[in-house]
Formats: sequence, structure tokens, C-alpha cells
Amino acid sequence: MAVHDIKLNNGVLMPQIGLGTWRADQTGVLAETIRTAVDLGYRHIDCAKIYGNQREIGQALKEVSVPRKDLFIVSKIYQNKHRPELVEGALDEILEELQLDYLDLLLVHWPYALKPEVSTMEFKASDIENVPIMDTWRAMEALLGTGKVRAIGVSNFNKAVLAKMVPQCRVVPAVNQVEVHPYNQAPELIKFCKEHGITVTAYCPLGGSRINVMDDAYIKRVAEAHLCTPAQVALSWGLARGLVVIPKSTNPIRLKQNLHRVALTSDEIRMFGAIKMHERKVDPGREYKELEWIFHEDKVECPLI
Repeated sequence: MAVHDIKLNNGVLMPQIGLGTWRADQTGVLAETIRTAVDLGYRHIDCAKIYGNQREIGQALKEVSVPRKDLFIVSKIYQNKHRPELVEGALDEILEELQLDYLDLLLVHWPYALKPEVSTMEFKASDIENVPIMDTWRAMEALLGTGKVRAIGVSNFNKAVLAKMVPQCRVVPAVNQVEVHPYNQAPELIKFCKEHGITVTAYCPLGGSRINVMDDAYIKRVAEAHLCTPAQVALSWGLARGLVVIPKSTNPIRLKQNLHRVALTSDEIRMFGAIKMHERKVDPGREYKELEWIFHEDKVECPLI
């Protein structure tokens, strides 16, 4: 099934539907999912160093019949590699794990840094390190001249951070990957990104775990009207907004369903704005007051960029 491409601000084409791999770490299942997804038509695979599963993904990519040039592989450097002198080495580690010569897109996973010795998602406030974002970003910009990456971007960056960052960039981020779904619609952030040529990738586009947008009464009504699943409605709403979406599934039936775009009417799309529920799945500010600035710009001034 063909997937529409979006042209990034540097001309690189990015498939609008990808496969998420966060917490897809059951040995053997992920590799089979990658192979199945590629057979179904997925070409965009979203990875990250901290997910801990890139070696299995890399091996699976070696076994698919699609040429490397037809795939779009994304990964992210973890916060413990924000020091400028560590950035290229972080990319090299990712390439080694994925058994690739280059990435199509490399992202800075979060706008805050951790000390280099912190290598898990479990950390303390004292592990947070003061590395200015622009120092890391200038090292990212330098990677474009190495042939190891085709585009660079960010993840989990809010409007306040981007507004300070963009005027200082030699290369504006091609992508900002953030949590977006019907219960976290992020209209102001998306508007800002579009105005500055930054494509938004929606992770957790179906909510997930305690946030099950597929049980929403309005989304279920629209799904019934179109004889499709609530997940297809939620994903099609994101696609209609011009977002890239990266749903995660290991179920072959749902993998196939998630590739099908439903032609929502303009009224149906507009009525998503009337959904009152607002909930976010990922929010480190819940655990660390020092990180409130990432998702709660009104509470704490964001740090020196």
C-alpha cells in the first residue's frame, strides 16, 4: 500500500506514515514486525538509541527485500550525548547498531542534557547537565557534511524553546517529533512549526496505555460512519493536519489497517477541536520539577538556549 511522502525543508522526502518502535523490545517479535511492516508497505521506521532495540531492528532491515535507498530510517541521540564533542560518536554508535552507513533523519531526543555516565531512562534530578541546546545543535549541523545523515531535527521541543533556537540556527530543524493525538492536539506548537518549515511527527498518535483515544465517543461515531476503526480515524485526522504519524503495533492486521487513510470531511476534522479531554502520556515534569519547562512553559522559564 503506497504511503504519501512529505517534503522536508531541505528537500528530503519523508513517508507520512511510519512504524514506531518505542517499548517494542520483545526478542524476536520486533524483527518479525519490521519484516511484516515492510512487506505491507511501510518504509519509515522510527528508532532511538535509548529504546535498546536497534540491533534487532538492524538485523531485520538486513533481511527485507526493499533496497536501503527506499527506506527512511530515523533515530535519536540520547540526552547523555549532548556535549558537542560526543554528538558524532553518538551517531556512529547508532549506525553500528542498525548496521547502516547513514540515517535519513537524526533527532535530538529531548531538549535537556544528562551527564555522560547516565545511560538509562531512570535518572535523578542531579543527573541533569547544563549543556546549552545550541551547542548540541551546532554539532548536529556539522553532521550534515559527513554523509552519515540526510536530515536533522529535534524531538519534544516546545514552542518557547524553538522560538529562541530557530533564529540562531544555520540549519533549521527539519522535523520536531512530539506527542500529538486527539487528547493532546498541540495547535499552537504545530502552527509555529509550520510557519518555520518544521515538519511535525506525531508520536503516540493513538494515545496509548491510560490514554485510549479509541474509546472516545466522537471518534467512534466517525469510525462507524466510515465503516473503519477508531484508530484509522485518529490517524487520518493527524494526516489531514499535515503531520507525520508513527503508530506502533506488532499485530499484522492492525499494521495493515494503520496504513489506510480515511477521507474525513472538513466538518469531521473541525469537530476534533471540540474534544474537551486533554491528557499527555509522556511528561517528565511530573517527576522532575527541573523539567517542567519542557511541557509547562507558563510555569518555569525555559533554560538558556
